[in-house]
Amino acid sequence: MTVTLITGANKGIGFETARQLLALGHTVYLGARDPARGEQAAATLGARFVPLDVTDDASVAGALASIGAAEGRLDVLVHNAGILANETADGPAALRAFDVNAVGVVRVTEAALPLLRKSANPNVVTVSSSMGSFWAVTNPERPEYAMPLALYAASKAAATMLTIQYAKSEPGIRFNALEPGTTATDMTAAFGIGRPAADSAAVVVRLATLGPDGPTGTLRDEHGELPF
Repeated sequence: MTVTLITGANKGIGFETARQLLALGHTVYLGARDPARGEQAAATLGARFVPLDVTDDASVAGALASIGAAEGRLDVLVHNAGILANETADGPAALRAFDVNAVGVVRVTEAALPLLRKSANPNVVTVSSSMGSFWAVTNPERPEYAMPLALYAASKAAATMLTIQYAKSEPGIRFNALEPGTTATDMTAAFGIGRPAADSAAVVVRLATLGPDGPTGTLRDEHGELPF
């Protein structure tokens, strides 16, 4: 049985990723910072809820300790928790954006590494964004060029770079960052754009189920590797 942890999974892409991985036979731990919403989402899907706030060291440590005690290992980690950070750019807003979108990746990865190293086929997927790609945001032919989301873009660039650096330092674990596609979630509601979350979740699932010969240290979308 493949043991999987998904952060920020009580709704949106994370929720649909959990649904699809459960259908493939994974034991899915659904991480969420709101216990009521997390427990309800887990009950709806048949997943296992674990309280997890990616901005809180004790919460992260507790979540991974619980999984370790129950399972002894972790096979798949999906970094899905994130915020759009589209408020006025100032110091507190920047700190919050980076704390959730980038530092959260460090907190959860570091806590998960001992369990991932015990897996025969470990995969880590960071739901990042092509908004964090210099190639995309400087290309007038790309939609990212005109998106005024400085803090989101910068924090996702950091998340992608962290993913690539982890791939270099942990060659026995596959680490890939993902542009999931423009998705209709709470984060994009103000823009009125995006495809169903289930469609983007399918892209996450593809990376979460890579075999030992799969790519690592990349930024990808559903069509393949993206320049960074």
